[in-house]
Amino acid sequence: MMEFLHAVTAHSFMLNALLTGVAASIACGVVGTYVVSRRITYLAGGIAHSVLGGMGVARYLSVVKGWHIVQPLHGAIVAALLAALIIGWVSLRWRQREDTVIGAIWAIGMAVGIIFIVKTPGYNEDLMSYLFGNILMVSRADLVMIAVLDAVVLLVSILFYNQLLGVCFDQEFARIRGVHVEFFYLLLLGLTGLTVVILVSVVGLVMVIALLTLPVAVAGHFTRNLWQTMVVASLLSIVFTTLGLSLSYTPDLPAGATIILVAGAAYIIVVAATRIRRPHA
Repeated sequence: MMEFLHAVTAHSFMLNALLTGVAASIACGVVGTYVVSRRITYLAGGIAHSVLGGMGVARYLSVVKGWHIVQPLHGAIVAALLAALIIGWVSLRWRQREDTVIGAIWAIGMAVGIIFIVKTPGYNEDLMSYLFGNILMVSRADLVMIAVLDAVVLLVSILFYNQLLGVCFDQEFARIRGVHVEFFYLLLLGLTGLTVVILVSVVGLVMVIALLTLPVAVAGHFTRNLWQTMVVASLLSIVFTTLGLSLSYTPDLPAGATIILVAGAAYIIVVAATRIRRPHA
């Protein structure tokens, strides 16, 4: 731990990684609570895996076409929001085709990403880090964009807390109270898409759903309402990411995988402790 703390003060990339973990944790705790409460983890999974297509296209445009202003993170944002809108619209209009469309977007997004990665000269190490997670590769410019996305997610969640609460727990009552349920459902999916973009820099696309749900699952054992779960889940996410970074630093382990192992271990311990205390629950 002391070696990790020294590295944070001595190296800017370690400080960027720590700050990215904190920023991602806030969005993760807030939006993850909505995702788990609304039981749309499978939708979030479809959004997450479609992001690779946007990053691959953005990288291709930057390297091959010379559009240097376009970065993989920009493509990820566009792909996540587009996937969220398509999945949300289909979910609202054609429920019987929902699983098929999610699977199609999931597969097509990954396939498009792989094709454009292959057609782009070079190894594309940055895109591989987005797939499997490399928080140590986050630049200061990426950190600023992540912080902006984080602020947008937090602001929207606070401003429309009651509306999103209604969408998560009682859509019909919310509709009677005058809430535009369809709009706020799409807004929730949009927030999920932005959070996915934030989290891919930390743990990668492969494990993004784990960090979106595990802290919330642990927090749910200690809280009684939605906003308490958001706060506790955000704090737990900060602890998990910081501890995962510190544990991975000295033995040079993958930071994203270590973070998920820490979160998973905490979840298993909490569930086991709950079962021991309430064996007949």
